[in-house]
Amino acid sequence: MIRIVIAEDQRMLLGALSSLLDLEEDMEVVGKARNGEEALALVQEHNPDICIMDIEMPVKSGLDVAEELVNHPCNIIILTTFARAGYFERARNAEVSGYLLKDSPSEELASSIRIIMDGRRIYAPELIDLAYDNKNPLTNREKQVMELIAEGKSTNEIASELYLTNGTVRNYISVILDKLDVGNRIEAISRFKEKGWFK
Repeated sequence: MIRIVIAEDQRMLLGALSSLLDLEEDMEVVGKARNGEEALALVQEHNPDICIMDIEMPVKSGLDVAEELVNHPCNIIILTTFARAGYFERARNAEVSGYLLKDSPSEELASSIRIIMDGRRIYAPELIDLAYDNKNPLTNREKQVMELIAEGKSTNEIASELYLTNGTVRNYISVILDKLDVGNRIEAISRFKEKGWFK
Protein backbone atom coordinates (compact mmCIF):
# COMPACT_ATOMS: atom_id res chain seq x y z
CA MET A 1 0.00 0.00 0.00
CA ILE A 2 1.36 3.42 -1.00
CA ARG A 3 0.96 5.73 2.00
CA ILE A 4 0.32 9.40 1.15
CA VAL A 5 0.23 12.76 2.93
CA ILE A 6 -1.44 15.67 1.09
CA ALA A 7 -0.82 19.34 1.87
CA GLU A 8 -3.17 21.86 0.28
CA ASP A 9 -4.60 25.05 1.78
CA GLN A 10 -7.82 24.99 -0.26
CA ARG A 11 -10.19 22.73 1.70
CA MET A 12 -12.29 21.61 -1.24
CA LEU A 13 -9.26 20.62 -3.29
CA LEU A 14 -7.70 18.85 -0.29
CA GLY A 15 -10.89 16.82 0.16
CA ALA A 16 -11.17 16.05 -3.56
CA LEU A 17 -7.56 14.91 -3.90
CA SER A 18 -7.85 12.75 -0.81
CA SER A 19 -11.07 11.08 -2.02
CA LEU A 20 -9.63 10.56 -5.49
CA LEU A 21 -6.49 8.82 -4.22
CA ASP A 22 -8.37 6.76 -1.61
CA LEU A 23 -10.34 5.22 -4.51
CA GLU A 24 -7.11 3.66 -5.82
CA GLU A 25 -6.73 0.08 -4.52
CA ASP A 26 -3.00 0.45 -3.84
CA MET A 27 -3.10 3.89 -2.16
CA GLU A 28 -4.07 5.24 1.25
CA VAL A 29 -4.11 8.88 2.39
CA VAL A 30 -2.67 8.82 5.93
CA GLY A 31 -2.60 12.57 6.57
CA LYS A 32 -4.05 15.86 5.33
CA ALA A 33 -2.39 19.23 6.01
CA ARG A 34 -3.59 22.79 5.40
CA ASN A 35 -0.14 24.39 5.51
CA GLY A 36 3.54 23.53 5.16
CA GLU A 37 4.22 23.24 8.88
CA GLU A 38 1.40 20.70 9.34
CA ALA A 39 2.75 18.78 6.31
CA LEU A 40 6.23 18.60 7.87
CA ALA A 41 4.78 17.30 11.16
CA LEU A 42 2.63 14.68 9.37
CA VAL A 43 5.57 13.42 7.29
CA GLN A 44 7.70 13.05 10.43
CA GLU A 45 4.83 11.35 12.29
CA HIS A 46 3.62 8.94 9.59
CA ASN A 47 6.74 8.39 7.41
CA PRO A 48 4.60 8.20 4.23
CA ASP A 49 5.93 7.01 0.86
CA ILE A 50 4.67 10.17 -0.87
CA CYS A 51 3.90 13.73 0.20
CA ILE A 52 1.90 15.79 -2.32
CA MET A 53 2.20 19.52 -1.70
CA ASP A 54 0.96 22.79 -3.09
CA ILE A 55 3.61 25.54 -3.29
CA GLU A 56 1.85 28.63 -2.00
CA MET A 57 0.56 27.72 1.45
CA PRO A 58 0.43 29.58 4.77
CA VAL A 59 3.19 29.32 7.42
CA LYS A 60 5.63 27.39 5.19
CA SER A 61 5.48 26.99 1.41
CA GLY A 62 5.66 23.59 -0.25
CA LEU A 63 9.16 24.45 -1.48
CA ASP A 64 10.31 25.34 2.06
CA VAL A 65 9.09 21.94 3.24
CA ALA A 66 10.68 20.13 0.28
CA GLU A 67 14.02 21.77 1.13
CA GLU A 68 13.70 20.68 4.78
CA LEU A 69 12.86 17.10 3.74
CA VAL A 70 15.69 16.78 1.22
CA ASN A 71 17.30 13.89 3.18
CA HIS A 72 14.01 12.24 4.17
CA PRO A 73 13.06 9.01 2.36
CA CYS A 74 9.56 10.37 1.58
CA ASN A 75 9.07 11.20 -2.13
CA ILE A 76 7.86 14.78 -2.61
CA ILE A 77 5.43 15.71 -5.38
CA ILE A 78 4.77 19.40 -5.95
CA LEU A 79 1.25 19.89 -7.32
CA THR A 80 0.68 23.52 -8.24
CA THR A 81 -1.01 26.02 -10.51
CA PHE A 82 2.30 27.80 -11.05
CA ALA A 83 4.49 26.83 -13.99
CA ARG A 84 7.31 29.18 -12.96
CA ALA A 85 10.93 28.51 -13.82
CA GLY A 86 12.25 29.82 -10.49
CA TYR A 87 9.91 27.53 -8.54
CA PHE A 88 10.85 24.59 -10.72
CA GLU A 89 14.56 25.29 -10.21
CA ARG A 90 14.10 25.37 -6.42
CA ALA A 91 12.06 22.16 -6.57
CA ARG A 92 14.76 20.38 -8.59
CA ASN A 93 17.47 21.60 -6.21
CA ALA A 94 15.39 20.14 -3.36
CA GLU A 95 15.37 16.84 -5.32
CA VAL A 96 11.58 16.55 -5.50
CA SER A 97 10.36 13.41 -7.24
CA GLY A 98 7.57 15.11 -9.16
CA TYR A 99 6.35 18.55 -10.21
CA LEU A 100 2.87 18.45 -11.68
CA LEU A 101 0.34 21.11 -12.64
CA LYS A 102 -3.17 21.17 -11.17
CA ASP A 103 -4.79 21.39 -14.58
CA SER A 104 -3.43 17.94 -15.53
CA PRO A 105 -6.05 15.15 -15.91
CA SER A 106 -6.83 13.59 -12.51
CA GLU A 107 -5.84 10.04 -13.57
CA GLU A 108 -2.33 11.34 -14.28
CA LEU A 109 -1.75 11.90 -10.56
CA ALA A 110 -2.24 8.24 -9.60
CA SER A 111 -0.13 6.98 -12.49
CA SER A 112 2.61 9.53 -11.65
CA ILE A 113 2.64 8.29 -8.05
CA ARG A 114 3.20 4.71 -9.26
CA ILE A 115 5.99 5.80 -11.63
CA ILE A 116 7.69 7.71 -8.78
CA MET A 117 7.38 4.64 -6.52
CA ASP A 118 9.32 2.75 -9.24
CA GLY A 119 12.19 5.18 -8.66
CA ARG A 120 11.67 7.61 -11.52
CA ARG A 121 10.95 11.36 -11.52
CA ILE A 122 8.00 13.07 -13.23
CA TYR A 123 7.99 16.70 -14.35
CA ALA A 124 5.18 18.42 -16.27
CA PRO A 125 6.42 18.90 -19.87
CA GLU A 126 5.65 22.65 -19.76
CA LEU A 127 8.25 23.03 -17.02
CA ILE A 128 11.06 21.42 -18.95
CA ASP A 129 10.63 24.06 -21.69
CA LEU A 130 10.42 26.83 -19.10
CA ALA A 131 13.60 25.72 -17.36
CA TYR A 132 15.59 26.15 -20.55
CA ASP A 133 13.91 29.35 -21.74
CA ASN A 134 13.87 31.20 -18.49
CA LYS A 135 17.24 31.53 -16.81
CA ASN A 136 17.58 34.43 -14.37
CA PRO A 137 19.76 37.00 -16.23
CA LEU A 138 21.09 38.68 -13.07
CA THR A 139 24.53 38.10 -11.55
CA ASN A 140 24.73 37.09 -7.87
CA ARG A 141 25.46 40.69 -6.83
CA GLU A 142 22.53 41.99 -8.90
CA LYS A 143 20.28 39.38 -7.27
CA GLN A 144 21.38 40.63 -3.84
CA VAL A 145 20.53 44.20 -4.85
CA MET A 146 17.18 42.99 -6.24
CA GLU A 147 16.29 41.18 -2.99
CA LEU A 148 17.00 44.39 -1.03
CA ILE A 149 14.93 46.46 -3.48
CA ALA A 150 12.06 44.01 -2.85
CA GLU A 151 12.45 44.57 0.90
CA GLY A 152 11.77 48.26 0.23
CA LYS A 153 15.33 49.40 0.96
CA SER A 154 16.47 52.78 -0.38
CA THR A 155 19.61 53.28 -2.48
CA ASN A 156 21.42 54.53 0.67
CA GLU A 157 20.34 51.50 2.72
CA ILE A 158 21.38 49.05 -0.04
CA ALA A 159 24.76 50.80 -0.35
CA SER A 160 25.29 50.60 3.40
CA GLU A 161 24.24 46.93 3.65
CA LEU A 162 26.41 45.78 0.72
CA TYR A 163 29.35 48.12 1.48
CA LEU A 164 29.01 49.88 -1.89
CA THR A 165 28.82 53.55 -2.89
CA ASN A 166 25.45 55.06 -3.79
CA GLY A 167 26.69 55.53 -7.37
CA THR A 168 27.56 51.83 -7.67
CA VAL A 169 24.12 50.83 -6.35
CA ARG A 170 22.44 53.20 -8.83
CA ASN A 171 24.47 51.54 -11.62
CA TYR A 172 23.38 48.09 -10.44
CA ILE A 173 19.73 49.19 -10.37
CA SER A 174 20.02 50.64 -13.86
CA VAL A 175 21.51 47.35 -15.17
CA ILE A 176 18.81 45.31 -13.37
CA LEU A 177 15.99 47.38 -14.91
CA ASP A 178 17.64 47.03 -18.31
CA LYS A 179 18.11 43.25 -18.04
CA LEU A 180 14.55 42.73 -16.82
CA ASP A 181 13.23 45.10 -19.49
CA VAL A 182 11.23 47.18 -17.00
CA GLY A 183 10.95 50.90 -16.26
CA ASN A 184 11.12 51.09 -12.46
CA ARG A 185 11.71 49.21 -9.20
CA ILE A 186 8.04 48.25 -8.74
CA GLU A 187 7.93 46.65 -12.21
CA ALA A 188 11.25 44.91 -11.49
CA ILE A 189 9.86 43.37 -8.29
CA SER A 190 6.72 42.31 -10.14
CA ARG A 191 8.70 40.72 -13.02
CA PHE A 192 11.05 38.94 -10.61
CA LYS A 193 8.10 37.56 -8.64
CA GLU A 194 6.19 36.51 -11.74
CA LYS A 195 9.22 34.51 -12.90
CA GLY A 196 9.50 32.82 -9.49
CA TRP A 197 13.09 34.03 -9.01
CA PHE A 198 12.82 35.18 -5.40
CA LYS A 199 14.36 32.61 -3.08
